[in-house]
Amino acid sequence: MVGCFLVSGSSPQASMKKKQSLIWSNKATYRNMKVFATLLVLVHYFTSCEGLTCKAAAIPLFANQLDASQGMVVMTDTSSNVFFLSGSSWTKLGSVPLKHVSVGPAGIWGVSNDDQVYKFSGGDFFPVSGQKLKQLDAGGEGHVVGVTDSNSIHCLDATNVSPTQQQGSLNWITVPGLLMHFSCGPNTCWGVNSNQDIFFIKISPNSCRTTGWTKVDGLAVKAEVGTDGRVFVVNKGGNLFERIGISDNTPGGAYWKLIEFKKPIKCMSYDEGRLWIVTECETIQECTQ
Repeated sequence: MVGCFLVSGSSPQASMKKKQSLIWSNKATYRNMKVFATLLVLVHYFTSCEGLTCKAAAIPLFANQLDASQGMVVMTDTSSNVFFLSGSSWTKLGSVPLKHVSVGPAGIWGVSNDDQVYKFSGGDFFPVSGQKLKQLDAGGEGHVVGVTDSNSIHCLDATNVSPTQQQGSLNWITVPGLLMHFSCGPNTCWGVNSNQDIFFIKISPNSCRTTGWTKVDGLAVKAEVGTDGRVFVVNKGGNLFERIGISDNTPGGAYWKLIEFKKPIKCMSYDEGRLWIVTECETIQECTQ
């Protein structure tokens, strides 16, 4: 595994003898040093993208997960804070700690560390009952989909995605099958199961009715569908692939094309011609092909 932080200098013992040591007096000092070291690594990342033109996205660093849709980018950091990209900087979004956040035609939705589902409205996230989820996606045609800790699949149709009050229960519909990660776009939804098999399905946004699952070749741990219907997956090794040949006549496409990127990828999202990548070092890269 490639190291994420590059810190050089004399040993603590030598520094003590010279009375020039840096004293790590608290966690904040250590974190600041990590930020500085990671910024050095970002320079290397900028030149490490083969087939992509990449640049480091704005601070904050230590990203956990992100999602992009309709020109908006949202992310969670490793401390469960939520941010959205405003111009060239990140702005904190709401006050509720979340492990996962998604943005799309259905609005902004999130999941907390205890799998409680939240919807963003009126300046903050508020909980919506009816179904607990470990991961969800708001990128479909107005509907929201998600999966549970037991990998069951659930869909909230487009008529129920805009609750305005905290009380009440939403009517989530169970979709047949088991997946550990699920994502929807304008035409199809793609997901991966615990065996890393890859599937796609069509879901009616207004009723959550589905066609049958279709399995495609390849193995992956995450699947993402862009707002224009392009499909990407990340495999266990952190490699990124795009499904080539997707059309109305061939919704499952023809084959996977590797997108070269020297550093392992943790997760990604695609919107308006940009790939947003979170690396294993918890940094965010904005890339174009």
